[in-house]
Amino acid sequence: MSNIKESKNKVEYSEHIHPIVKQMEKEWPEMTAEFRRLQQEQYELFLKKQHDYGPGNISVGTQLQTDEEVHLSLTGLWFRMNDKIQRLKTLLMSGRDNAVQGEPMEDAYLDVSNYGIMATIVKNGKWGK
Repeated sequence: MSNIKESKNKVEYSEHIHPIVKQMEKEWPEMTAEFRRLQQEQYELFLKKQHDYGPGNISVGTQLQTDEEVHLSLTGLWFRMNDKIQRLKTLLMSGRDNAVQGEPMEDAYLDVSNYGIMATIVKNGKWGK
């Protein structure tokens, strides 16, 4: 449940919001708004991909009930993250600011972040539930 209500020109907080959140959003309104926007974009992309793939692509067809099944899933996520990080490394070291195949660097950054969240969900025992 969100502690923030956004209106056209103002952010309103519930009484449960941490004071640091209020402070940071006041001091750095553009940065924090962009962070929030990107998180929403990531969330929507995650949902679209899960609609297409289902949870089995991350659980590798298992039920994620044993330590071995969770380890397999986390290893798969690590491989996906490593692919994106290697891609970013190649682009950054070569001085290219955009990628071939129509995927900009920003997409790779967001993918790494989403894979990290997905790994945390797997580790917390909530994947596919």
